[in-house]
Amino acid sequence: MDKGSQTTAAAAVATTTTSNSSAFSFISKGWREVRDSADADLQLMKDRANTFKNLAASFDREIENLIQSATPTFSVPAIRQSSEIDFMKKLQPKISEFRRVYSAPEISRRVMEKWGPRAKLGIDLSRIRSAIVAEVDETEEEDMYGIVEFNKFKKDRRARFTEEEQFGDWEPIRALKTRLREFEKKNASVEIFGGFKNSEFVEKVKSSLKAIIKEPQESKDVPPLDVPELLAYLVRQSGPFLDQLGVRRDLCDKIVESLCSKRKNQLVLRSLAEGEPPTVDSDKINDELDLRIASVLQSTGHCYEGGFWTDFVKHDVSDGKRHVAIVTTASLPWMTGTAVNPLFRAAYLAKSAKQKVTLLVPWLCRSDQELVYPNNLTFSSPEEQENYIRNWLEERTGFKADFNISFYPGKFSKERRSIIPAGDTSQFIPSKDTDICILEEPEHLNWYHHGKRWTDKFNHVVGIVHTNYLEYIKREKNGALQAFLVKHINNWVTRAYCHKVLRLSAATQDLPKSVICNVHGVNPKFLKIGEKVAEERELGQQAFSKGAYFLGKMVWAKGYKELIDLLAKHKNDLDGFKLDVYGNGEDAHEVQSTAKRLNLNLNFLKGRDHADDSLHGYKIFINPSVSDVLCTATAEALAMGKFVVCADHPSNEFFRSFPNCLTYKSSEDFVAKVKEALANEPQPLTPEQIYNLSWEAATQRFVEYSELDRVLNNEHNPAKAGSKIIAKSSSLPNLSEMVDGGLAFAHYCLTGNELLRLCTGAIPGTRDYDKQHCKDLHLLPPQVENPIYGW
Repeated sequence: MDKGSQTTAAAAVATTTTSNSSAFSFISKGWREVRDSADADLQLMKDRANTFKNLAASFDREIENLIQSATPTFSVPAIRQSSEIDFMKKLQPKISEFRRVYSAPEISRRVMEKWGPRAKLGIDLSRIRSAIVAEVDETEEEDMYGIVEFNKFKKDRRARFTEEEQFGDWEPIRALKTRLREFEKKNASVEIFGGFKNSEFVEKVKSSLKAIIKEPQESKDVPPLDVPELLAYLVRQSGPFLDQLGVRRDLCDKIVESLCSKRKNQLVLRSLAEGEPPTVDSDKINDELDLRIASVLQSTGHCYEGGFWTDFVKHDVSDGKRHVAIVTTASLPWMTGTAVNPLFRAAYLAKSAKQKVTLLVPWLCRSDQELVYPNNLTFSSPEEQENYIRNWLEERTGFKADFNISFYPGKFSKERRSIIPAGDTSQFIPSKDTDICILEEPEHLNWYHHGKRWTDKFNHVVGIVHTNYLEYIKREKNGALQAFLVKHINNWVTRAYCHKVLRLSAATQDLPKSVICNVHGVNPKFLKIGEKVAEERELGQQAFSKGAYFLGKMVWAKGYKELIDLLAKHKNDLDGFKLDVYGNGEDAHEVQSTAKRLNLNLNFLKGRDHADDSLHGYKIFINPSVSDVLCTATAEALAMGKFVVCADHPSNEFFRSFPNCLTYKSSEDFVAKVKEALANEPQPLTPEQIYNLSWEAATQRFVEYSELDRVLNNEHNPAKAGSKIIAKSSSLPNLSEMVDGGLAFAHYCLTGNELLRLCTGAIPGTRDYDKQHCKDLHLLPPQVENPIYGW
């Protein structure tokens, strides 16, 4: 190569080196300016985070002061007034300043001056993204088309950068545009620019920019829980513990309502927007709190699938029809409330044809039948007893009820005068029918229950409390101590094995998860008798030819003690008053001898059905019992149009609205009410009163208060799979449920020990059924798996 050629080559290399140096210098300087601006933005965000952190710390101090000042006798409205007003006073200036700064016309400059110590100007990130995306995309196009498209690229870019309103007055962008123009003028050589464009460094820069400024997806994040929401949920979930410590439920509700005041205001605004009255009850606040926590959990991808104690493998409705299993502690022909009322409940639930119904009743061996069933009536097989039950029911209802009757092994306890289940009662309900369960007397059924947990096997479990066991136990030897233990055992088993508990009246103990509602009706036969009496009176005929009577099982606890005390104390005031008493029972001899010794005008007769023709002519039914929960005989007497004289007691609360119900508060008042009934005639029942006594109304009340309507309409319904209830139950862990599961596990362990069972009064051998039960019910021995019931 000659000297001239070497000189030319050297010049070309120098030119190339200079161009590349200029290019890199330009990129470096522009990048430094962008980095400085980004640093200012980062500092801005840090300052903002510190500001909100300070606000949160201030709020935490307010909450801490609130908790420290709370005592069992504090007033919730006072807390709400002091803490919330002080906090809002501190927070309002900051919110006002924040809004004022962000609503200013030149938001970027003013925000940076206010919050950022190093920043001087604001940044419109969306416009930056648009500008860089356009630059990168068009640069990629030039890689394909070369010099011709490069000229077009320059024109488009110049035209775009001349639109000053796109980027406003942001200084780094203006400087970057100027240096890009200078760079274009210096790079007249296409080969140099093309080589630079295709360099590996540029490709990496472009890919990095794309990764930084890629289009963000629409955010679906849910705001995290704030401190009041967490505290409210903690207080509500701690309700069972606070209840044991003596903190009232209404006090906990007020604390939750106070902490959820923000949510309450949102509900009020929503109600006003929808044109509804601005009233928000505690149930709505609790539902909103549940849904708020469930939405936060769902946004994190969390799905609660049960805890250590809980089994959520339950019945899935595949045939489109729900199944209701009713389990009770007695059966006909034993004429007791837990034998009659569950039978009517099964009939009227099945009458609607909306769900399949199975009634599960105890089967007693022949020796126990002779002790329990009246008139020496016994059955050799479950089929024989089932026919008796169905005939008795059809005779009184007037229709043939379509439901199944099944039997579980039971043994009669003479000491407790009740039937105790033998073995795991839940096993006698086929797996295909384990959907909804109704436990008639849940405490009684579960005292010694050793088997599958009801709430694990069934989707919804409802307990119905029939008997005031505490009142009966207090009358026994060491009754106070026994009542104390039984009270806590009843709380234990109902909490562990039921989702909902219905108390027929306030005469029973206050059990967990319970509400008070009379879900019993009257045999339609008694309503027909009342209608007949009303017709006779309209025709001017004498409907009642007899005076007063009392009917009930002849045991002291059924009101006989109160009756004899009242008549003995006011023998002279009630001179000439005669009372017929119908009943059989273990204390019959003692009751009759006591009445004879006190020379009371009582005529004792054998027990009989309340609907017997011989009882229609009585005008007054006397019921002084205070041990009943809800006396069925009282309801039947009112249905027949009679006067009822009963004690002013929570068990009679439902009957006070009837004009023929005369309640007394003292022994003197008892005498006055008896004389009033003797001197007057009962008033005819109105159609509304007749309906309230009927089983149709009782079934409607039961479906409503047991939440059975919610379960039947919402759960397992594909059309409503996304409902709020499903969302809450599928994603929201519950502290109370975990406690209940632990209680059920502990109860299972304790009832599995035969020595502990005997110490607490269980019948020997009731942990499993015996050979006689296997023979009568055609069962395999308990140690052998039975495929019929899915053991």
